[in-house]
Amino acid sequence: MNVLMVTNLRSGFGDPGLYDFVRELGSHHVDVTLRFLNEEADLAHLLRDVKDYARVVAAGGDGTVSAIAYALRDTGIPLLAYPAGTANLIARNLRLPLDPVDLAVALIAGRTITIDLGELHLPGSGARKEVTAGFAISAGVGFDAAIMEAAAGLKPTLGEGAYVLGALQNLNPKVSQFTLELDEGPVRTEGIAVMIMNLARIQFDIEVTHGSDAQDGLFEVVVVKTSHPAGLLPAIWAALLDRLQSHPERPGLEIHTTSQVTVLADPPLPVQYDGEVTPAATPMTARVLRRAATFIVADDDALPSDDFGAARRDG
Repeated sequence: MNVLMVTNLRSGFGDPGLYDFVRELGSHHVDVTLRFLNEEADLAHLLRDVKDYARVVAAGGDGTVSAIAYALRDTGIPLLAYPAGTANLIARNLRLPLDPVDLAVALIAGRTITIDLGELHLPGSGARKEVTAGFAISAGVGFDAAIMEAAAGLKPTLGEGAYVLGALQNLNPKVSQFTLELDEGPVRTEGIAVMIMNLARIQFDIEVTHGSDAQDGLFEVVVVKTSHPAGLLPAIWAALLDRLQSHPERPGLEIHTTSQVTVLADPPLPVQYDGEVTPAATPMTARVLRRAATFIVADDDALPSDDFGAARRDG
């Protein structure tokens, strides 16, 4: 078997477990081609011959994994989200093991699941370039994006604690008037953030929404209604209670389901997707790419089951 591994030099290559991962693959006679992703690299060039490989490994943070998943969309090529970043939310949502040997075993076994991706579009304006990108976990505007921007430089030293510090640095977020263009029609509301969720589990294993399904062709669009970060505590508490029993309520959050959404904000707010903060602000549009990504998983219960039968064997 031949495997293409794309490693982000800023995150994945600094993981010592990556060597154990490659060594384990070699012990099973797997040929590994290693390519490096940096700020100047052309991802399309790195993946130029991807159809010649049986598997692809994305080693890095969630931004790296989602960018590669988007580049591979609708190809059916199995992708392993190697957790070498800070939060590793894609790997967590897919319930992948953290041990590099176990990850190598999962890669070789080739059990896969198909999930939805999101496609984000930000129109160009003046000197600002048009942006189209993919995301696997979420896209967000407002307080959510401000936290990601504040945490960016702190993640190498503080890990997930960088997100806590990022929140503390934004204790007085802007309250905006939102217009959401949803499948059901326009909704006007207000808050400090809008989060467009594909996979529900975020930092510290908190599930933003209850019973989210990344295979149903729908987003959960979450409006954070509170005017202060402390107002999120009841929603966080509800999410923690969800681990013990079914607790669908999320106080302080307004939740809609839709296959496509356009977010307009007054005043305009910054935008992030899977931890990547864009130089652009709202308006933004996101649409679901139904079951566009094929991810390698370790077991059949990686996501809640659905009517389609989530997991399968990939020969």
